[in-house]
Amino acid sequence: MQFQQLQYFVAVAETRHFTRAADLVHVAQPSLSQQIKALEKELGADLFLRARGNITLTDAGEALLPLARRILADADTARHEVQELAQLRSGRVRLGATPSLCTGLLPDVLRAFHDRYPGIRLLIEEGGSHDLVRELARGALDLALVVLPLPTPSPALTTVELLREDLVVVSSPDAPAPGRGRRTVRIPDLEGERLVMFRHGYDLRELTVAACRAEGFEPDFAVEGGEMDAVLGFVRAGLGVAVVPRMVATRSGRGLRVTPLARPGLHRTIALAHRSDVAPPRAARELQRMLLQR
Repeated sequence: MQFQQLQYFVAVAETRHFTRAADLVHVAQPSLSQQIKALEKELGADLFLRARGNITLTDAGEALLPLARRILADADTARHEVQELAQLRSGRVRLGATPSLCTGLLPDVLRAFHDRYPGIRLLIEEGGSHDLVRELARGALDLALVVLPLPTPSPALTTVELLREDLVVVSSPDAPAPGRGRRTVRIPDLEGERLVMFRHGYDLRELTVAACRAEGFEPDFAVEGGEMDAVLGFVRAGLGVAVVPRMVATRSGRGLRVTPLARPGLHRTIALAHRSDVAPPRAARELQRMLLQR
């Protein structure tokens, strides 16, 4: 019994017509008929009653049909599983993340992923949540790490909360300590400070500015427009203070004074997002699992 013969048998059983079945499986009708006869000979029973213009299943055909469908389905499952495994030996994952997450969260996780799946290429795109959501929507990314709430909520995206991260104030050790040297800094204390501020569209910029305005003042920018590395460099140089994620301050804290924000403080929620209508590739799902279990 050949796998191909079962395919032909199921096609005839479903169409009840040899010519239409041949078209369905892309084979010449005489070849299909020959394979069906060979299958019947091997099984020792007719599978179809062939009356002019009317093809029906015999009892043997009725008994074989669910079994043949199951065999074909199992074969498809086996093929799919093997292809999925093959994707973990080669291929790529396109991951978007905000620059602060590329600095703080991703290095350790990506190192672990690369150690386990060295054949997978990791393509990283840095950007703000708004840009990353747009790239996800147009299919340019498999996964993205974004800050919730999304700037433009999209029903086409699925998001899974990953972590809730505290923000801290960083300053140069050579400059006066923010908050008059207290162990924690309150948001109103930033009114007297010059801030090193991120570029427009940066999630941390929007969060910091909104917190200052909620306390009744406009923040004073010493420098603005930088990405994470530039902001930290300007702070080290003593140009001002900045509000950054704790993970970034911990990883990149050399040459910086790190001061927690007083309760309730500032926080941001990080989520892993992907398109709802398209399942991520197997390699991307494996990276997603590692991020969720980090």
